[in-house]
Amino acid sequence: MKVQLPPAIARLLGSATIRRSQNWRGCRKIISATSLHVCTQTLFSRTDDAFFATWCPRMTPDTIRLTVNGKVHDIAVAPATPLLYVLRNDLELNGAKFGCGLGECGACTVVIDGVAARSCVVPVGSCTQRHITTLEGLGTRERLDPLQAAFIENQAAQCGYCLNGMIMTAKALLLRNAHPSEREIREALRYNLCRCGTHVEIINAVMAAAGRQPSSGSDRDAAI
Repeated sequence: MKVQLPPAIARLLGSATIRRSQNWRGCRKIISATSLHVCTQTLFSRTDDAFFATWCPRMTPDTIRLTVNGKVHDIAVAPATPLLYVLRNDLELNGAKFGCGLGECGACTVVIDGVAARSCVVPVGSCTQRHITTLEGLGTRERLDPLQAAFIENQAAQCGYCLNGMIMTAKALLLRNAHPSEREIREALRYNLCRCGTHVEIINAVMAAAGRQPSSGSDRDAAI
């Protein structure tokens, strides 16, 4: 079976069609030609909307309406773009950090409809008609969120890079359980990475925000 190619790709390949039976070899030719075409269009500031709509439908810009920290934003962006990129690059909300880009370290965490989410792997197109809260939406310099105040009071920071994820994950926990136990706090934060080793202070801060007293050293060692 032959597949009809767009004129731009056909010119680069020297053929208007390609056989499906060519499998990887044919796909490799299309990918190479597509890459060359995209680079050419970019270099010469040209846009072939029909080409992108046909061959890169997920990367075709669309108008996405987001509700972030209570404000509505209409943004022209490809639906497959990670939410993190839109928050930082388009909305200039830099609380969420780029860490691993794989949804594993937690530095990019935001709260979506009350649930902690790794924004580096959440497509922005899936966030319409949902409420997104970033670190900037918790409080202000003049009026901190109680959780932010607890982190400052307990000096729960070293380099600070992981703090966005720690705070936003803890915030999502407190939204569904205002008075979690230390074990529940540990479970909620277990997949948020801190390379500085500030885990004890972080747990103490969340417990303070939850109105609980930190356990003694022996109890904490036993729990670990």
